Formats: sequence, C-alpha cells, structure tokens
Amino acid sequence: MTDDLRRDRSQLRRVSPRVRRRRVIAVLILAALFAAIVVSAVLLFAPRPQEVPVAVTPTPTSTPTPSSTPTERPDGPLKLMFDKRKFSIDDPASLWVVVNKLRPLDPQNYAAPDLVQTPVKFVNSPVLRQEAADKIVAMFAAFKAETGKEMQAQSAYRSYDVQVNVYNGWVNQLGQAGADLTSARPGHSEHQTGLAMDISAVPNTCALDQCFADTAQGKWLAANAYKWGFILRYPNGMTAITGYEFEPWHYRYVGVELATEMHTTGIKTLEEFFGLPAAPDYAK
Repeated sequence: MTDDLRRDRSQLRRVSPRVRRRRVIAVLILAALFAAIVVSAVLLFAPRPQEVPVAVTPTPTSTPTPSSTPTERPDGPLKLMFDKRKFSIDDPASLWVVVNKLRPLDPQNYAAPDLVQTPVKFVNSPVLRQEAADKIVAMFAAFKAETGKEMQAQSAYRSYDVQVNVYNGWVNQLGQAGADLTSARPGHSEHQTGLAMDISAVPNTCALDQCFADTAQGKWLAANAYKWGFILRYPNGMTAITGYEFEPWHYRYVGVELATEMHTTGIKTLEEFFGLPAAPDYAK
C-alpha cells in the first residue's frame, strides 16, 4: 500500500467533534420516532376489555290518570276582565245607556233610531229597536216552547210626547210623589230608548202589578231573560238605588254580553255595575 493511500484512510478515520455530535442527535431523534411508532401501534391494535352490562332494576312509577276536568289555577280559572268601556253609558243610542232620575237622555226629546214593529202578542202594539225586537221574539218563542204558555207585550217604545201624557196620568192618579215612584218623567224614561218592554202574562193577569213576579211568566223571565240580553231593570229592594219600586214586568235590553256578566256577578242594577251614584230622586 502506498504512503498516499494510507494517508487518505487515516484522514477518513479522523472525524471532527461537531460531526460526531450531529450524528448522535440524529440517532436519538430516530430512536424517539421509532419508540413513538411502536407505542401507537400497541395502543391501536391491543385488544380492548369487554364491558359487562349492569342490570338496573327500574323504579316503579304510578301512571297519572287523565282528569275529565281542566286543572284550575290556585286562585280559580283565569278570567278576562269585562270591558266596561266597550259601549257608552251616556250616548242615548248606545245599548248600555244608563238613564235614571239623575241621568236624563241627552237630548231629552231623543228619538230612537231603527224602530220596528215587534211581531209578538200584545196589549199595546209594541215598537222596539231592531236588535231588541229580534231578541224579544226569540225569547217569547223559547218560553212558549219550554212551558207551553205565552207572554205578551204590555208596552214598549214611548216617545217623549207620549211619555208626557203617561206621566201626567200617573200624577193625576197618585200625585207627583207617587207618580215619581212608578213612572219616569219625560226625558228620563227607558221606554224612550226603544230598548225596554213591559211584559205581561197570557191570559192577562197581574199586569203592571208586583204579583207578576209570582206568575210562570215572571219566574221564567227572572231566571232566563239574561240569555237573550235582557235585565230586570227595577229589582225588588233596590228603590234607593234605581228610584223606582219593584217592577217585575219591566225588562231592559242591554245585549247578551252585559246581561250575562251581571247575572254571573250577581250585580242587579246598572248603577251598581258601572259605579254610578244612586238615583232615588230627581235633581232639584
């Protein structure tokens, strides 16, 4: 072997410290990668332990029985407030107008609109406003179908001028104090609104008399008139509020909504229902 060849081999064997460090680092990195690969393979392919199902005994619960009645709130069923401002109590053409000794019609010679003949039996030919007339016809028919008996109209709409004559007739018979308990002064009468009717029995017994309350007609009206929108306007024992004696024959149309609300709440007079002052006497 020549001296040159030996010299070259000797140089190859001598490696610098920097190169040796790089080789060591490379070997360590490769070893770490290899170890990571082995661990991942073991975790991936190793058999997993089977889960043993645990038997759970269900706790018996009672099945609720459906109720036939709706569940109520603790303070009773939810009820919407009745809108007392839905219709005017001042406008004479309103179904809810309140007319009494302190609340005359405005104007006092008011003439009701849409007046029609009411096709029912009568003593005096009855005229009412259309809606009230339709309800009277239906109510009279329902009474006859239910009881086999009949009712009739004693008196209905009266104009201002007619009321003048009616009132003066009572004054002549009873004096003004007595007349004021029985008949309204002109401009203060519900009959002038076209929404009120005096009702009597067939045959005509107890007409315009408090004994009408004890007839089949009077009892049925007191219990059922609200269903057709009528209220007993001058109830027994309410003279200090309404200003009139008990008139079991005088029914006023206010509409089914208001009549039903008054029946449900037990409020007997329009004055009480709308929070109006009692009207026992005329303003001086």
